[in-house]
Amino acid sequence: MARKANPIDIVVECCRPPDCCDMRGMLSFLILHLLSKRKMYGGEIATEIAKRKAGKPNPGTLYPALRYMEERGLIESTKEGKTKYYKLTPAGKEGLRQAKEYFVQAYGDIVLESM
Repeated sequence: MARKANPIDIVVECCRPPDCCDMRGMLSFLILHLLSKRKMYGGEIATEIAKRKAGKPNPGTLYPALRYMEERGLIESTKEGKTKYYKLTPAGKEGLRQAKEYFVQAYGDIVLESM
């Protein structure tokens, strides 16, 4: 019986990181991923990142990243009362798609080796 192709099994020459995400620290990638699920305020984003990286980004790291991503049109913010919420834009959704593709190409073999 033929095995279904796993996307990670596909050998593709690795591309350069997408413009949306600086993959060195992966903060922007994580932000885009989290905001693909629902809109969030900064504290929620920091808490969710802490669950994944075992370290909560400080405001001096998180908010400049959010501001930069908003300036680039990847996310947008709205105020609800005193709380500023962030959500993905269509450009952010496309950026996340590209970042996921890059991540699989660049790091998929590491994941497979650990299984």
